[in-house]
Amino acid sequence: MSSPLSASQGIIRGLYQEHHAWLRAWINRRLGCSNWAADLAQDTFVNLLLKNDLPVLHEPRAYLSRVAHGLMVDHVRRRDMERAYLEALALIAPDEVGSPEARALMLELLVRLDILLDGLPASTRTAFLLAQLEGASYQEIATRLGVSVRTVGSYVSRAMLQCMVLLQE
Repeated sequence: MSSPLSASQGIIRGLYQEHHAWLRAWINRRLGCSNWAADLAQDTFVNLLLKNDLPVLHEPRAYLSRVAHGLMVDHVRRRDMERAYLEALALIAPDEVGSPEARALMLELLVRLDILLDGLPASTRTAFLLAQLEGASYQEIATRLGVSVRTVGSYVSRAMLQCMVLLQE
């Protein structure tokens, strides 16, 4: 015998029945791919099911489109990151590329780092990237950003701390 639906599951079921086709079409118009639209529409409702507290929805389509938009941004970010990663791998000798599992783990880490860096203030992100990718000194970064060397150190430390937290998850 099946258990009765919780109140929020019942609400989500109603939202799904009433708005799924619309949401799928909305996503498809933005992405131009019916397969991804189907997946992301489904993921939108899974996202709702996983919420502990479902807000009262006076404008369900606005809410669903906002959730779906966030998922689309994540999808596009991951796709772009994957494309760049595969282009970089193409430049490396095949015996140095690593196993498919190692490549998948690396891609996942890169996507997580990208999300983390995107969440940092622009000045912190810029200082960190200049130091890590270009090897710029703190003095060079301070000059470029128009801040003190101490502030650059604070920016880079903050970004490094975020990276450490990410690596421990």
